[in-house]
Amino acid sequence: MDESKKSGESARPAAWTPSEPSALRVGFIGAGRLARALSLALQAAGVPVVRVASRSAASARALAESLPDCRPGDPAGVARECDLVFLTSPDALIAGIAQAVPWRPGQAVAHCSGATPVAALRPAAEAGALIGGFHPMQAFGADPGAALASLPGCTVAIEAEPPLDALLHALARRLGCVGLNLPPGARVRYHASGGYASQHVHALLAEAVRLWQSWGATERQALDALLPLLRGTVESLARSGVAAGMPGPVSRGDAGTVRLHRQALQAVDPEMRDLYDRLCRRGVALARQAGRLDAAAAEGVERVLDAPPGP
Repeated sequence: MDESKKSGESARPAAWTPSEPSALRVGFIGAGRLARALSLALQAAGVPVVRVASRSAASARALAESLPDCRPGDPAGVARECDLVFLTSPDALIAGIAQAVPWRPGQAVAHCSGATPVAALRPAAEAGALIGGFHPMQAFGADPGAALASLPGCTVAIEAEPPLDALLHALARRLGCVGLNLPPGARVRYHASGGYASQHVHALLAEAVRLWQSWGATERQALDALLPLLRGTVESLARSGVAAGMPGPVSRGDAGTVRLHRQALQAVDPEMRDLYDRLCRRGVALARQAGRLDAAAAEGVERVLDAPPGP
């Protein structure tokens, strides 16, 4: 039985205003990594988190125990007692939760998915709730402390109608984040962009590690050598931008080195060489954009990329 029913608490009226986020009673449906980081950050910013629900009762209890005055329960209890409910469940469950939970007029409901349309919350809107999206552009690891530390400074994509949009922006500022108004229809493209800066970096480093392993080195040895290079690349990106800061033989028009790379990669794995070719072609376009390559140098690199990757 839900704890709020046992205590006899009645439904709360909507009591929030965009200018007073500290007056909110916030709840979470979903108790994973994002919920842990976001709830701890809100609590530290003076926004009380009072209820949490999850498919895993143990996860809900663990999160509630880390927050003062927060109790675990079921999704209906979270909706009944909270002014703003964050849905931090897996994307595939969001629409079902929105359909199953008894929402009320004046309540605010925001999912934290990067790719799921806000329209998935339509059942809540039909019940009179305000709906929106609140997605921090950040990767959250298993360490709650590290996840909490990663929030300040990150961008939060916000998609909501007034007055909920103002409230979500106010919360983003409280967290030390940068609020971004995301137009309808851009959500999936926005989320895919994050993959290039996070997930795909892992895939690219996996290719680099394979090359080290081809001569007997370990993954740890490879990462010890490559991560300082990656950090320097990120710092260069921050200083100079995407095109102007790009290093490497493509940006210099060094077709000879590109030819040697292709031959070596072909010997390890033709698919690895094919990926290298595709990335180099993108690099040629970036170098031209930055004025690093003239037409003749770009053509020289492209001729190498068009040639068979033999010796």
